Amino acid sequence: AAALPSLPPQGFLYAAPVREQGNIYKPNNKMMADELSEKAVHDVHTKEIDLVNRDPKHLNDDVVKIDFEDVIAEPEGTHSFDGIWKASFTTFTVTKYWFYRLLSAIFGIPMALIWGIYFAILSFLHIWAVVPCIRSYLIEIQCISRVYSICIHTFCDPLFEAIGKVFSSIRATVRKEI
Repeated sequence: AAALPSLPPQGFLYAAPVREQGNIYKPNNKMMADELSEKAVHDVHTKEIDLVNRDPKHLNDDVVKIDFEDVIAEPEGTHSFDGIWKASFTTFTVTKYWFYRLLSAIFGIPMALIWGIYFAILSFLHIWAVVPCIRSYLIEIQCISRVYSICIHTFCDPLFEAIGKVFSSIRATVRKEI
């Protein structure tokens, strides 16, 4: 009777692959362990945000970056009093700044919650429904395309070759009579 192979340690049916640096779950060397723990610290939910540059990808440069000069302008020959112009500029700028802050304070967190839920649902549907459906469709259509190709080559190619041979014996000449 042949001896049964002994089970790997800890009672598993197979041993985890061991590399020079150690198991991917339990690294042998200190550098790899530090690297893994460092990656865990830099989580996307706890990363530092930039409070100075709040639009690093420039999403709103052409849409909502509106200054006083973009909205109100007096052409040459039509100028109001300098004091009125300065007061209008200050009123516009301060009103836009503080009203935006007020709206952000009231609606910012609820809108962030709504957009977070929306993009979570969108991501969920894309990951768990759209991509698998598209992949499944592509697999099925590949099979159908092979069957279709075989049918075309089996039935249509001989027919078109025969029609081509029939019409290949026809000679046409063009004469110009005056």
